[in-house]
Amino acid sequence: MAACTDAAPGELSAKQKARLVERVEQRWQAQAAKDWDKAWEFTTPNYRSVFPKELYRNNFSFDVDWELTGVDVLNYDAQAAVASVAARVMSSPSRHRQSASKLGTVPSVIREKWLLIDGEWWYSVRD
Repeated sequence: MAACTDAAPGELSAKQKARLVERVEQRWQAQAAKDWDKAWEFTTPNYRSVFPKELYRNNFSFDVDWELTGVDVLNYDAQAAVASVAARVMSSPSRHRQSASKLGTVPSVIREKWLLIDGEWWYSVRD
């Protein structure tokens, strides 16, 4: 039985890709708002079963502000159900200490791995 899709076998459909980009954007919105509990909700079910929100929260700093400026889907491995994503982010110090403020806003590209599990995209936390 063939499924109706706009993608070749092993490629993301336009709908899957749009949902992935949406999830990446939502996670970065939570991080920009420093809502670590919400950001934790985007991690894989396995990660959440081992690491509670409180531990996840401890991984972050309130000293940096982020702004997501773009998302690029770089690769998709259909057999592994894993997508590589590049998040383009502007970072700046949130507390304007003299030394930190000299840095200003810094652009960066952060590579992320997202897993497709039961039809939903989940952020894979790097160890």
